[in-house]
Amino acid sequence: MQKWILETKELTRKFGNQAAVNAINLHVPKGRIYGLLGRNGAGKTTTLRMIMGLVKPTSGEIEIFGKNAQQSAKQVYTRIGSIIETPGFYQNLTGSENLEILARLRGIHRSDAVQYALSRVGLDKEPRKIVSQYSLGMKQRLGIAAAIMHEPELLILDEPTNGLDPIGIQEMRNFLVSLCEEKHVTIIISSHILSEIEQLANNIGIIHEGKLLEEITLEELRKRNRKHVEFQVTNDKKAVMLMERHFGISDYEVHEKGTIRVYSHLGEQGKLNKVFVENDIEVLKINTSEDKLEDYFVKLIGGGTIG
Repeated sequence: MQKWILETKELTRKFGNQAAVNAINLHVPKGRIYGLLGRNGAGKTTTLRMIMGLVKPTSGEIEIFGKNAQQSAKQVYTRIGSIIETPGFYQNLTGSENLEILARLRGIHRSDAVQYALSRVGLDKEPRKIVSQYSLGMKQRLGIAAAIMHEPELLILDEPTNGLDPIGIQEMRNFLVSLCEEKHVTIIISSHILSEIEQLANNIGIIHEGKLLEEITLEELRKRNRKHVEFQVTNDKKAVMLMERHFGISDYEVHEKGTIRVYSHLGEQGKLNKVFVENDIEVLKINTSEDKLEDYFVKLIGGGTIG
């Protein structure tokens, strides 16, 4: 069974001597929403443009659906929908007319393809409005409608909520989640807004100054940032035995250097400490931690913020 629907290997793009993207290895699992998170200018758009064949990599490989994207471009890209930059449409035509032209150019034969796409993004209620009268958010929706019209297996979206109001962002979020869960479409979405990725993605890749710092599931990320009490002790094996025996604690992790993270019995660190000391275990340090995801990312990228 194919593990990754998209994988990059040492993917690099240089402009002169400057590496906009530096040897990144992405791993996008099938049927998931993958969030590419980073500040503006981190290399997100350049990465997506290389994946879509819009920019030639300086070096490295791109595999999509298990095939080399450059060698099998025709077979690969017909199965992908994307919106990388602001889509270009005929301003004097309606959204429906624009999509009908695209459908003919792409050879889409499904009779209700245009209506399906417009209804999915909420643009079917004003069929006579021409694109020049569209708001920025409506144009963004039309771009996504164009991207999903042929029912792609993989959808690649660069900052898709740009220009949307809060209600529009919520509707777009619900739409993308339903597309993934109901239609089993794999979605790659880039953003510099942490809260947006947190509410959408199953997997996250963090990119900073052209380098992929980490890939992690949202589940693991949240677990890592759960509130906990951390003990550093001289005998972690004995300490764990005492925790289980005296307090029935099972929700804990043992890390290196005798560090134990306890996720339950919060507020009882004094009692735990007393039991450890009474049993000849020296407690070197006690910390209480409740880092927010924002704090985690700030530490990871070395200061500043994302979004």
